[in-house]
Parts: sequence; C-alpha cells; structure tokens
Amino acid sequence: MARYTGAVCKLCRREGKKLFLKGERCYTQKCSIDKRSYAPGQHGQGRKKSSEYGIQLRAKQTARRYYGIPETQFHKYFIMAENRQGVTGENLLILCESRLDNVVYSAGWASSRSQARQFVNHGHITVNGKKCDIPSYLLKVGDKIEIKEKSKSTEEFKSVLEANSARPVPQWISSADAKATIERLPEREEISVPVEEHLIVEFYSR
Repeated sequence: MARYTGAVCKLCRREGKKLFLKGERCYTQKCSIDKRSYAPGQHGQGRKKSSEYGIQLRAKQTARRYYGIPETQFHKYFIMAENRQGVTGENLLILCESRLDNVVYSAGWASSRSQARQFVNHGHITVNGKKCDIPSYLLKVGDKIEIKEKSKSTEEFKSVLEANSARPVPQWISSADAKATIERLPEREEISVPVEEHLIVEFYSR
C-alpha cells in the first residue's frame, strides 16, 4: 500500500494547523508551522478562495493525515462507519482512534503516530498475548496490548517511555508498566483531531 515519504511538516502547513506528526519537535520553536504558517509551494502565500468542496476536502485530508491513513483505507473506514449504528462522522473517528498504531501512541509508547507504526511493524507489540505487526489492526473493548518484554529493555523504548511519562493517557485506555487495556470506546469529546467530521461525511456523500 502506498505510503507518504515526503516532508511531513509540509502536510501541517498545507492544512494550516498542527497535526503533531513529528513528536517532540511539534512542541518546540522548531515547528515549521510556527515559523511559516502559510501553505508550502510557489503560491502558498497567495489569495485563498475556498469552495464548499474545498472545505470538505481539507477536512477529509486533515483527518487522514492526522492519523496517517491512506485514502483507500480511510474510505473503507467511512463505509464501515456508515454501516454502524450511531452518527457516521463520530463512528469514523472512533474507528481511527481504535487502530493499533494510534493506541500505541495514545498510551505514551511512541512520540508520534509514525513512530508507533514503526514499532508495530517491527513486531514490538503484542495484542492479547500474540505478536501483531499490523498498524491498522482495529482493537475492541477488552483487548490487551503490551510491549514485548525483550523490546522494553532496549534504549529506544526506555528513552521514549521516559520522555512521554508525563503525557496524559485517554480515559478509555488503562495503561501501566508498558501494558494497556481498551476499557471502552472513546467518546467524541475525548477525540482531539482538529476537524469537523460532518464535513468528511458531506465529502463522501457527494
């Protein structure tokens, strides 16, 4: 599946908001959007004219880039969200939050979602006692995730866990000693993605 390998700071500048794609750097003065709050490219500082379609597209792209999800997979989540009971937009965001890579990041085991994906891909994480190397794996209530014992002792994990020890963990996840449990699904007010999800629904419903 295609994966974006370019400069991620350009993605934040294109959306005009911080998507926290580079971990600690996003909280410092080195953050690109703090230095250059305009869109990248030759016409980045030009006059902006947004159509209804353009506003909806930007909302969809913001959410997709925030979670690091390819277009095909994101559209698949939208279809799944439509087929579930409840509000489609909220269902979509809950599915994104339930991804294994997002939970690894939310639990404080990685400094960014891209780093969380890397940890999962490299087989450092288990789900219900079994190795899972699929970042897009959708977790359910009651699922238990853990950093493998051998991985916990590496310098990389030690430094990441120490650096993120003060970062709050969402209430729908219980986390301690490099182990976490999905206690319940998140509620909309607990999801911090900077987007109005109804715009995404309107985009895909055109």
